[in-house]
Amino acid sequence: MSSTPKPSVLFVCVHNAGRSQMAAALLTNLSAGQIEVRSAGSAPADSVNPAAVAAMKEVGIDMSAEVPKILTTEAVKESDVVITMGCGDTCPIFPGKRYEDWKLDDPAGQGLEAVRPIRNEIRLRVEALISELLPVSK
Repeated sequence: MSSTPKPSVLFVCVHNAGRSQMAAALLTNLSAGQIEVRSAGSAPADSVNPAAVAAMKEVGIDMSAEVPKILTTEAVKESDVVITMGCGDTCPIFPGKRYEDWKLDDPAGQGLEAVRPIRNEIRLRVEALISELLPVSK
C-alpha cells in the first residue's frame, strides 16, 4: 500500500492569514503527515492573524512561524482537493479536481473569542475530510 501517493489538499482564502492557515495546521496535525497540505491566498496578508495563532496555540498547535503565501496555479494543479473559503471567483478551477467551498466567518480583525468557534468549525470539517481521504485500514 505504500506506493499509493499521499492525497493532497489546498486551502485557499483571500488573505491566507486566518481560516486557511488554521485549516492547514489542523489537517497537518490531525492527519499525522499522511496528507500533503498546502494553503494560499488570492491576496495574501503581510502576516498571519495573531488571534488565529492564539486560537491554535490553545489546542496545542503552533503556527506562529507560518507566513501567508500567494495562490499559484501550480499549487492548485498539484492538489487533489481544493477547499476555498470565501475567495469566490479568484480561485482557479481545473477539471478533475475536487472542490469544496467552506462557508466560514472571516476572522480578520476579530478577537480570540470570535476566532475560537471558527477554529472549532474548521476542526470538525477537517476531521470529516480526513475520514474521507484516509480510509481506516486498521
